[in-house]
Formats: sequence, structure tokens, C-alpha cells
Amino acid sequence: QVQLVETGGGSVQAGGSLILSCAVSGYTDSSYHMAWFRRAPGEEREGVARIYTGDGSTHTHYADSVKGRFTISRGDAKNTVYLQMNSLKPEDTAMYYCAAGVQVPGTRELAYQYWGQGTQVSVSS
Repeated sequence: QVQLVETGGGSVQAGGSLILSCAVSGYTDSSYHMAWFRRAPGEEREGVARIYTGDGSTHTHYADSVKGRFTISRGDAKNTVYLQMNSLKPEDTAMYYCAAGVQVPGTRELAYQYWGQGTQVSVSS
């Protein structure tokens, strides 16, 4: 049973930083794509960042809204995924979710099969 547990959320003032962690248990296969999503009240879920290391290289992708401010990374043991968030803005306020998934065969789409419960990030102005 794959489980993802997010920690590190909290309240911070604009311009501050937070580090979110996602502890993965039940597998250690780096072929999974790992991602962070967020959902603000009344908004659609948004993909924030994703990382893939299954081919021996590190591939990352960021939403335009966080590019240059957020950094996604995997721990050395590959069973932890981090999201370093700098220069936080009030619009970053949301519940942040960690997810694990695979590429749909024959497509470039990713299907996220496993999700954590989320950790709240609140940024005040």
C-alpha cells in the first residue's frame, strides 16, 4: 500500500519561506513521477511542480506562477520529496498535496494514482 504524508505547512508572512516534505512509503521505485499540487478555496487544483528521476537524470517542471521561487527535489533515499518555497506571496495560500503517478502508456500524459492528505500553507500580506 503506497502512502504519502505531507508535512511542513504553516503560516508565514509574504516574502518568507517554507519547506514541504512528502514521505513516501510502500515503494521506493524512482520510476514514479512525483508532484506537488495545490488547491486554494474556491479554485481549481493546480499543478505546482513535478520531478522525475527514473532514467537516471533529474527532470523538473514548474507552473509559471512559481517558477524561480519554488524548487522540487527528491531525497537521497528517493522516498522523500521536497518543495522549497521562497518569496512566498498571499496568492500561494492553499492546501498543498503530494502525488505519485506514472506516464500513461503511449501518451505523454501523467496519471497520478496516489495522493497525500495535504498540508496547509497560509501566507499573509
